[in-house]
Amino acid sequence: MNTPESMKAELAAWNNGAGIDLESWIGCEGRFSLAVGYASIFWPTFTLIEGYILPQGVSEGSLRSWEQGGRSRQSIEWVMNHVHIADIHYGREDISIDKLLVIGNVLKEIYEAKLHWQFPDRPCSVELFIPDDPDDLTGYQLSFWQKSHETPE
Repeated sequence: MNTPESMKAELAAWNNGAGIDLESWIGCEGRFSLAVGYASIFWPTFTLIEGYILPQGVSEGSLRSWEQGGRSRQSIEWVMNHVHIADIHYGREDISIDKLLVIGNVLKEIYEAKLHWQFPDRPCSVELFIPDDPDDLTGYQLSFWQKSHETPE
């Protein structure tokens, strides 16, 4: 993985200026509790509810509320599965476009692999949505839907 540009100076300052790599930095700065929390984002549990692939814990009542108004199955899965990358850490000062893109692209690959592994008979499209305004940091989102639910445009 390439280190985001916005992190290079911070990592280079470690060890009296000799620097540190990402994996060693995690060993110094991280906590096992955070690692467990990240695992829930980086390898989520999905479940099948009435033909929808959704995050574990979603209630049928929530699904019913999204089914109102004639929404397509694709749009329902998209909204119920979306993750705002910026919401992984609320209000952190070190948020930046390059970090959001690294995390978003890694999550996209992980979700593609996880969904293919867990639901091999239900191919999915995984999207990293990048807002028109790249400075809209809360607009970077990841989501997915089943290809069988795609609607012609």
